[in-house]
Formats: sequence, C-alpha cells, structure tokens
Amino acid sequence: MSVASVVVPSYAGAARLPRLLAALAAQTHRDLDVVVVLDGVVDSSERALDASPVPVRRVVLPENRGRSAALTAGFDAARGDVLIRCDDDLEPGPGWAAAHVGAHRDAVVGVVGLCPDVDPGTAYSRAYGRPAGERFRRGAYAAGPDASWRYWGGNVSVTRATYDRVGGYSTDYREYGWEDVDWGYRLHRLGVPVRIEPGAEALHHGASVSAAVRSRRAFLSGAARRTFERLHPEQVREAAPAAGAWDAAVRLLARGGSERRTALVAGVADAALGVVPRPVGEKLVALAVESAAIAGYDRGRGVPRTGDGGADRRIRGPGSGADAVREPI
Repeated sequence: MSVASVVVPSYAGAARLPRLLAALAAQTHRDLDVVVVLDGVVDSSERALDASPVPVRRVVLPENRGRSAALTAGFDAARGDVLIRCDDDLEPGPGWAAAHVGAHRDAVVGVVGLCPDVDPGTAYSRAYGRPAGERFRRGAYAAGPDASWRYWGGNVSVTRATYDRVGGYSTDYREYGWEDVDWGYRLHRLGVPVRIEPGAEALHHGASVSAAVRSRRAFLSGAARRTFERLHPEQVREAAPAAGAWDAAVRLLARGGSERRTALVAGVADAALGVVPRPVGEKLVALAVESAAIAGYDRGRGVPRTGDGGADRRIRGPGSGADAVREPI
C-alpha cells in the first residue's frame, strides 16, 4: 500500500483543524503521513494538533510567510509516495485518500478533487453562491485536457517523483490565490495530464457568506492573477472587445483599481439581497464580483486601466471573474 502524505497549510486554523483531523482519522486508506504546517503562531492551533485523533507531524513557521512557503515546507517534510494537498477548511469523506492514491496507481497524472461548498444559508448564497457553484462544477467536469489544470486548488495530489519535477510553490504570490493555478500550469507545461476525480471530492467549509466577502476575495485574486501573467506571459490572451451595457457597467465600477469602491458596490448588493427578486440579486452580486476582480488586476503600477486595454480584454481563468476556483471563492 502506498504511503499518502497529506500536507495541510494552516493559518489561524484552531477552529477548523479539529474537523479536518477527525475526517482524516476516518480514512479507509490507513497508511497516512499527515503533515500540518502552521504558517505563523497566532492562535491555539498547536493545542488542536495535540488533541488530534490521527497521528500528525507538524512544521511550525514562527512568522506568517504565506501559503506558498507553507506548502513547500510541508511537501519538503512529507515522506509519502503520493503527496496530497488538503486545505484546512475542507472535510473529506472516508474514501478520499484512497481515491487520490488509486488515481496514481497506473498513470502519471495530477489529480484534482472538487470542493463543493457547505451552504452557509445566507441571502448571498441563495442568490449567487449556489448557482455559481453549480456552474463551476459543471464546467470543471466538462473541462478538456487543455483546461483541467486551471482547476488545481486546495484538494490535489501528485506522486513524489512528479512533485520533484515541478518544484515548490512560487513565493511570488502574496495576494489571495493563484499560487495553486500557477503550480497546475507548470504541471501541465511538463506534459502531465490533470484528472478531475469524483471520488476525491471534499466538502468546503470556507464559502463566502456575503457579496462583501466574495468581492474582497475577487479583488485579491485579480491582483494575484496579474502575477501569474507576469510569470507566464504566454498565458495572456486577447479576448474580443467588450461591448454592451453590462460590460460598460463593469468597466465603470472597476475604473481606477479602487478597493474602497469595490467594497461600496458589494455593500449595496448585500443590502439589496432579500429585497429584490433573486435573479436581480444574482446580477447585482455578479456586477460587484466581476468589477472587483478587474479592479484588483488593474490596481498595480504600470498596468493599463480598464477601458484602455486592461484586464477586461483578457480571458478570465477560473481563478478570477464571476466563477472562480473553489467556492467559487
């Protein structure tokens, strides 16, 4: 039986880790090497690890160094033949590790497990979160071999040999997201196919609960997307020119790359939810999220502003725009 190392990057995860560790203790694949990386000592996470029902090895970074550094530290410490990344807000079912390990038995692949949200039951989730999640899920399972790498996220696996070929996660990413998509792209560039494995799904307990939270994540993800394009300029593709009232509204709200403006727009959307009909609420949140993603992208120095050939003219990957990775964030 292959040893599976489960690498968990965690920042301020004291409230999240017990649920994940209980799920890991219930795995049918028993040969697990669980490595939890505490990215900064900021809460009682170490006590949660002391009480873990599954054996855990810990890597403690005294100061917060970012998710990429935490992931690389964890994979460097891992002892398994199969290396699984599992973010600390996930809850895998009993057959999860076995599904990851089994996918590597007869093929050199990267494996992605989707992370369906545990519905927070808010006005935001009813109007936008649920339908966006359903669209994301359909798109992921329909993705072809040239697109599946874009879904590389917080529930993924490769063999040790493949990881060593790709190398660690890039520390160029300090904003929210895209360190995962970057790694998936580097995997794809080496010719390793990425498979989306239904049996490797894990519940996600970190879904956005409001337009304000979702727009904030979109803004940070948009900024990180610019880092991805700087590192991989061959992935910058011109899209058809934007046109129509919707695109004009998105451009207007994104102009100047202002995080304060995106927060105000999201606040208006949240206030309207529960008052306006659901389809109208969905459009309002989509407007806030899409403009926030573009504003984040355009925030950086030297980047063309929206309306002058900026981010709205480029194809959005799954890590930005209305339907982003994992929640969709």
